[in-house]
Amino acid sequence: MKIGELAKLSGLATSRIRFYEASGLIRSVERRANGYRDYGPEAVWTLEIITSAQNAGFSLEEIRALLPVSTGTWRHGELLESLKRKVSEIEVLQQRLAQNKAQLLVVIEGIETKPEGLQCAENTQRLLNSLREGKQEKAKA
Repeated sequence: MKIGELAKLSGLATSRIRFYEASGLIRSVERRANGYRDYGPEAVWTLEIITSAQNAGFSLEEIRALLPVSTGTWRHGELLESLKRKVSEIEVLQQRLAQNKAQLLVVIEGIETKPEGLQCAENTQRLLNSLREGKQEKAKA
């Protein structure tokens, strides 16, 4: 199939498909006598895997390592290990985001409950001191 057909089926721009091809994520594509690329039916499947993996947070290098060596030849152990590693990375990121969110909520509350007559600069210092104390208490625990 031509790149336009592949773009329509995959929902990706032709430039993105060419980029994946140049990056080696789509296996060698044959060219017709007129110079047009001729993609096999597995190209749609490969592009779906690539976009799904990117949406899950995999880099293009990680995706390259996950793709089958040839059509239907998966490296099962490596694939499973990579997926588990990505889940662990996501869990660490979720914890860090939860901590960041909690810290931002403390700052928001500190701004909203600023004591009457306290200048913004003084309130900022008060909030920073409060955050430092919170970090010190966590370090002790």
